[in-house]
Amino acid sequence: MDVSSSLQYLFSGLTVGATYGLTGLGFTIIFNTTGIINFAQGEFVMLGGMLAVICQSALGLPLPLAVLLAMLGATLIGAIVERVAIRPVRTAPPINLVIITIGISILIRSAMMLLWDKDTHTLPHFSGTDPITVLGATLMPQSLWILGITAVVLYGLRTFFRRSIFGKAMLACAHQRKAAWLVGIGVEGMVLLSFMISALVGAVGGVMLAPMTMTSYDVGILLGLKGFAACILGGLGNPFGAAAGGLAIGVLESFGAGMISSAYKDAFAFIILLLLLFVRPSGLFGKPEVRRV
Repeated sequence: MDVSSSLQYLFSGLTVGATYGLTGLGFTIIFNTTGIINFAQGEFVMLGGMLAVICQSALGLPLPLAVLLAMLGATLIGAIVERVAIRPVRTAPPINLVIITIGISILIRSAMMLLWDKDTHTLPHFSGTDPITVLGATLMPQSLWILGITAVVLYGLRTFFRRSIFGKAMLACAHQRKAAWLVGIGVEGMVLLSFMISALVGAVGGVMLAPMTMTSYDVGILLGLKGFAACILGGLGNPFGAAAGGLAIGVLESFGAGMISSAYKDAFAFIILLLLLFVRPSGLFGKPEVRRV
């Protein structure tokens, strides 16, 4: 394999892998606060892209305004999901809450299909479509937007959880909800905030990826599964690990599709995940669970 082909696979893998990482971040945010896995996270990615398309094509809004409204709309839907579907059954066993998130995923996907359409749509590239040539490989300007914004989001979340009072309160709720309540933390407010941030992060990934790969009502299914795989690969509960896992899956997918066959592209993420779990169940950056006996 020559250098230009290797770079091309690398660029493609990093671009899509950054979106997997953002989806994995959404899983991590809710897990860190509630201890549950939100399998509706992929639908927030879909909503980001689809709402931006609706605002830009149907309403005729400028692209920046359409993107902003799409992210705000997805964040609002995330808040509604928490208030309507999660909060009334917050004391239910975690497995029940996971099943509820699967139902929410189906509901959001079906509602988008019925209210809009089944077609695929695209957004204009943020800064043109003239490719950048690097050692014979081409890099689209949109890829730089995706990588740059992903890095900003990751750094922002890292700072939020480590230094802000709200971030520390969210982590306290995940570690011991009753103790957090006893020291005066508004647990219900933290859970609501976690769903809103998670929806926002997913929508950011959706609006960035739509110009590259197009979007439709059902793209959230596979993106959600690969985001979950990225989250587990990097270590459940570790935001940095989720982002790194997403990039790793994206790169390995790209090289596998180019060197083996594109027919197996979507299977590589789960093959890698299964192989890793046999060797290191806690993920690449996760800490092994220790129990006192």
